[in-house]
Amino acid sequence: MALGSQPLDILGDRQSGQDVRTQNITACQSVANIVKTSLGPVGLDKMLVDDIGDVTITNDGATILKMLDVEHPAAKVLVELAELQDREVGDGTTSVVIVAAELLKRANDLVKNKIHPTSVISGYRLAMREACKYVEEKLAIKVDKLGKDSLVNCAKTSMSSKLLSGDSDFFANMVVDAVQAVKMTNARGEIKYPIKGINILKAHGKSAKESYLLKGYALNTGRAAQGMPLKVSPARIACLDFNLQKTKMQLGVQVLVSDPRELEKIRQREADMTKERIEKILKAGANVVLTTKGIDDMALKYFVEAGAIAVRRVRKEDLRHVAKATGATAVSTFADMEGEETFDSSFLGYADEVVEERIADDDVILIKGTKTSSAVSVILRGANDFMLDEMDRALHDALCIVKRTLESNSVVAGGGAVEAALSVYLEYLATTLGSREQLAIAEFAESLLIIPKVLAVNAAKDATDLVAKLRAYHHTAQTKADKKHLSNMGLDLVNGKVRNNLEAGVIEPAMSKVKILQFATEAAITILRIDDMIKLAKDESQDGQD
Repeated sequence: MALGSQPLDILGDRQSGQDVRTQNITACQSVANIVKTSLGPVGLDKMLVDDIGDVTITNDGATILKMLDVEHPAAKVLVELAELQDREVGDGTTSVVIVAAELLKRANDLVKNKIHPTSVISGYRLAMREACKYVEEKLAIKVDKLGKDSLVNCAKTSMSSKLLSGDSDFFANMVVDAVQAVKMTNARGEIKYPIKGINILKAHGKSAKESYLLKGYALNTGRAAQGMPLKVSPARIACLDFNLQKTKMQLGVQVLVSDPRELEKIRQREADMTKERIEKILKAGANVVLTTKGIDDMALKYFVEAGAIAVRRVRKEDLRHVAKATGATAVSTFADMEGEETFDSSFLGYADEVVEERIADDDVILIKGTKTSSAVSVILRGANDFMLDEMDRALHDALCIVKRTLESNSVVAGGGAVEAALSVYLEYLATTLGSREQLAIAEFAESLLIIPKVLAVNAAKDATDLVAKLRAYHHTAQTKADKKHLSNMGLDLVNGKVRNNLEAGVIEPAMSKVKILQFATEAAITILRIDDMIKLAKDESQDGQD
């Protein structure tokens, strides 16, 4: 037998062509089915128990998928997709996964009908570009005309599917106030809203309605000693990143002493070094000292005498935020260029006052009236840990949405309005094209309808009926010039009707929708391009040698 005719021998199994596609798409479908029921204002929550028995109850697509250890390589793409959406926009993680899975399912049907994947991909790309353009030009409404109410409505829409939906009025106002409080203008003159400046503290007890917004940055630790004052104002804050304990010799340093009296001197010197450091800090004018490491009792004495507040074991990220908000410099060593130890007063940050308050059963240090950027803290109250964690996630999503709305300045109607409008528009677009992409664009249009369908199904309403009505409205809006206002029609899932969602206050940032379309299409294309999968088997002989 000639060498050339022998089959290629691969250590492992190889699948190619339609098998791989079907397998990948089935895996993606099953991932999407997990989050499908959690979409929308009447979506249900998922309870996840991890390997050590920790329970998470959540409605947030990204959190659900992150906690599933997905093995299948194609399904992993969807998990990463949800994380990307969470990072970029903050909300819409469930929708993005559902749309991507639906696009894949429809693409697979097209490929089975002998349409080459490349044609499908180029059709999808074209449809995505057109859809994004249509959202930005026709559907998006500028926020400037809408005022604060629109921001509150955006936050409410984002929270509607979460645990907080009952108290959404209360929390939406809190979120909008928090985001507007951290408004700042950067060096380039752009207005930014750094969400990281909003600190969320969770405290047990009382009801969710008793959560409140605090002007000032809250640290979840108390003063290091009881003798320190409860309040310092005006405060000059030193942020340190090293130990204020007795200076010990470095590891591996040996000191040979011939005279036992020298030992006492060495000990004394060790204590004095810390004392000198503390005196340098106090001399620079600091009356609040935050450190990420420890301060021992001997060192605390000096702070108490000076009437300064010292806080030890502050979280690193908290220290960074405080340093940024007060204009301080986080100092990790006192050594200067000359090898001497100095502490310059320019490293200090300024705030109007630093006070210790009791919240629930914990002591909390509040830094109020910070110099450079304003920091705010949200104190969440709730019955148990699961509830507090879920409130935290819901607030994070809402904060991100309000930030995006403020920065991009345009909103669209929610409740399936955008998806239905795009579906009608793309179907019409597909019929005007004479090329192969026509079918792919028509399928893209169909798959966008999955969002209103799932919304209706989750609300226990008749999906077919509602979606048909919705499309009829959007078709009228796009064909008749005098009926343009109908393009904001979306689903009202509580009553099972179609209504104008812009007037009903169900709105989302336009950027969120555009990103969902882009990310979902990209992910679908990535998985659709795969037509061969080779799983390499482990080489047994090497394992034996290791």
